[in-house]
Amino acid sequence: MAQAKYQIYYQKMIDDNRPLFDRFAKIHHLFEANQDLNAEVFHQLGREVLDVIRDYDRRLCAAMGRGVYSIYSDKLSQKFWDLVREDFPKIDMVGVKIKKITV
Repeated sequence: MAQAKYQIYYQKMIDDNRPLFDRFAKIHHLFEANQDLNAEVFHQLGREVLDVIRDYDRRLCAAMGRGVYSIYSDKLSQKFWDLVREDFPKIDMVGVKIKKITV
């Protein structure tokens, strides 16, 4: 069965940036285990990863963002990001600072 366009772009993104995503996968796993100890490295490397992800998302949806296919473009982008979140569930935490309140 043929892959969908968003799956092809996702795999191309991973393949083209394998060293970056391999490093991020390790840091992501450590961040999931202990957010306090690995937060700085996670956020720093995560910013680079997010730049790459957003670039490929733009490439995927560039031509469709205009005109009658703009709704389809949103859905395509969402499916692409869903693939990202399957591999990196904490990707939305990149750049988020959490303050702990002591009582």
